Amino acid sequence: MKIAIDNAAELGRLVRAVRKAQNIRQDDAAGSIGVSENFLGKVERGSDTVQWGKLFQVLEGLGVRLEADVPEDVGAWLRERGFSVYGTGARKNHE
Repeated sequence: MKIAIDNAAELGRLVRAVRKAQNIRQDDAAGSIGVSENFLGKVERGSDTVQWGKLFQVLEGLGVRLEADVPEDVGAWLRERGFSVYGTGARKNHE
């Protein structure tokens, strides 16, 4: 399922919802992922100051994968430069 994320607060709400849907307590999730409960709480509150590496560690630990939806012309440019680009026609070129 794809969900649009426009800011840190929305990503935090998603992380919290995914964790709760899996019936995992915050302290248990933090321990199994390898981050502090304080850090996971910051993520879930949508803090703008979390460390990127740890954020992706949390997402991976909960089974969440982020994707970027870019215009087709940008996708072609990225593909030429070795980025892993998949799908076609999902979004028209930007104006």
